Amino acid sequence: MTSNLLPEAVPEEGTGEGWHVDARCTNCDVARQLAPELIHERNGRAEVVRQPRNDSEARQLYAAAFACHTRSIRHPAQRLTPDLDPFPLALDDTVQLCGHNSRHTAGANSYLLRRPAGTSMMIDTPRWSSALADRYEALGPITDVLLTHRDHAAHGRHYADRFGARLWIHEGDLDAAPDADQVLRGTDPVDIGEGVTAYPLPGHTRGSVLYLADDRYCFSGDSFYWSRTTADLEVAATVTWYSIVELAASLTRTAPLLRFEWVLPGHGDRKRLPAAEMAGRLEQLTARTHQLRPQPVDFGGLRW
Repeated sequence: MTSNLLPEAVPEEGTGEGWHVDARCTNCDVARQLAPELIHERNGRAEVVRQPRNDSEARQLYAAAFACHTRSIRHPAQRLTPDLDPFPLALDDTVQLCGHNSRHTAGANSYLLRRPAGTSMMIDTPRWSSALADRYEALGPITDVLLTHRDHAAHGRHYADRFGARLWIHEGDLDAAPDADQVLRGTDPVDIGEGVTAYPLPGHTRGSVLYLADDRYCFSGDSFYWSRTTADLEVAATVTWYSIVELAASLTRTAPLLRFEWVLPGHGDRKRLPAAEMAGRLEQLTARTHQLRPQPVDFGGLRW
């Protein structure tokens, strides 16, 4: 039976029709996270390697298209209408992926964290839209907008004001959100809500922060991520704006305090593993990071 999400006819491979990625692609990796069997990296950008064959694969491409910050994932006959929008997309019963990534955050992922009282926190932000804010708020009141660092601060004030929420950032990146309601200081962990702790982690930027929830979810910002290439936790060594040496020191200080199953970064892929395995991998990542030395910024060096 033909799915109503698919085009009437799936074009043959190599015809140049159907789903494709246009030249605006910045190789941010988001599309490959959402449709890994359909979209690959080729020549420094994303490329649709085959058309969807069933309803499930069609939904993956729609998710990638709605998340893409440059709107580069396109189909000549398929419009991105609100009824096809899968976001916010549940990763489990507690965390949802916001989608609708923003040009102003370099296409970073953002998340909603549900709390036991029925409220939520937003970690980093999607692109700003009042219609999107309505979608997110329909799930329940949002009390806090947690910024992991300066690169993801662009829409924080808009969303915080729309939700009547508190906006959080670290003092090291305060100039990116000078009107924040709550300013984290120093390097000591800070409890910011029931089951949620902020761990300052200077390195990627001076004011980078990791948020840990329920000893299960690690919102790591751009401090570290899961790499499909290496099948391991990695740091963005070639895109470290402040200090790779400081990041190694931050991991040494903080890693022993962390216990989590999910790594949920801004850039790079997500992954769930048993907490003991994650702890071991984070310990190994800390040791590897100490071997790294400062180098010029090179986006092409990222190992997604």
